[in-house]
Amino acid sequence: MSRTTSVPRKAPSAFVGVPVALLSSAVFGTSGAFGKSLLEIGWSPGSVVAMRLSGAALILLVPALVTLRGKWHQVRDNWLTIVLFGLFGVAACQLFYFNAVQTLSVGVALLLEYLAPVMIVLWLWLVKRHAPRRLTITGTGVAVAGLLLVLDLGGARVDPVGVLWGVAAAVCLVAYFFITARQNDQLPPLVLASGGMLVGTAALWAVVFSGVMPPRFVFTEAHLGGVAVPWWVSLAGLVVLSTVISYVTGIYAARALGSKVASFVSLTEVLFAVLWAWLMLGELPAPIQIAGGALIVVGVLLVRVDELKDPDFADESAMVAEAVPVEHSSACAAADQRAGV
Repeated sequence: MSRTTSVPRKAPSAFVGVPVALLSSAVFGTSGAFGKSLLEIGWSPGSVVAMRLSGAALILLVPALVTLRGKWHQVRDNWLTIVLFGLFGVAACQLFYFNAVQTLSVGVALLLEYLAPVMIVLWLWLVKRHAPRRLTITGTGVAVAGLLLVLDLGGARVDPVGVLWGVAAAVCLVAYFFITARQNDQLPPLVLASGGMLVGTAALWAVVFSGVMPPRFVFTEAHLGGVAVPWWVSLAGLVVLSTVISYVTGIYAARALGSKVASFVSLTEVLFAVLWAWLMLGELPAPIQIAGGALIVVGVLLVRVDELKDPDFADESAMVAEAVPVEHSSACAAADQRAGV
């Protein structure tokens, strides 16, 4: 297959990437509140997630088709990346997480899933032989310590099977950051998000109707912020804010920052989730959680500062790209673009 001759586009600026990543975390943090409001009126977890992905796929489909007009080679050349993103970064990550919360508390399951940033640092160290610098190690420890405080895990019961599901969710989250961090001028973020949603939707509905996560829908009023609202308001928030906006901005941010920094910024999702639960469900955060949120921000900043000081990490996305199977022409396009950035 011949090398593409398209002119590479300039990679998103890291200066813009940080606020976009925080926006992605903020809107993604609403998923807990919107989803819980549906679970409380009787929806099953499988139904919530399946409807979430279905709605997002429908919304993203039209603009994605417009983007692809006359450029269907973008899908043909990158079909494997789209499938992997949909299966692991979208469907499997949520499926494994909801399996984990069946036997673990939400806090423990979320903590296990957010071991992903640590896994990325270890992966770059062990597989790519790129040892983390002292400041990155410090930032990792500070961020994880902050996450522990935010989740307030005192007295939580740990089930071995649930732990395995949580670790599996973390592995899928690593895959999400690796795939979305690719610098590829052939695959716009909107197309990747839309294709991933379609693949994830098909996979999740297959799981739902297989009986693993049985469907259950209740069309009555939900409660947000102490106010009764139609069920579709919660579903609309879950689809538009927590999924469409969060995934598109998250892909953009990962390409701007690289997988490692983007994954650490995503730790703020936990803090945002706590704040949204306070505003929308009346669950007040404890002082220890506020302190933990501050530590997460400090850890993210330490990692970001270390990347700016270490020129070797400037090519991190290129290293990550080697771990994600893609078609030959896409790999060439990524190499061309990296050379032009």
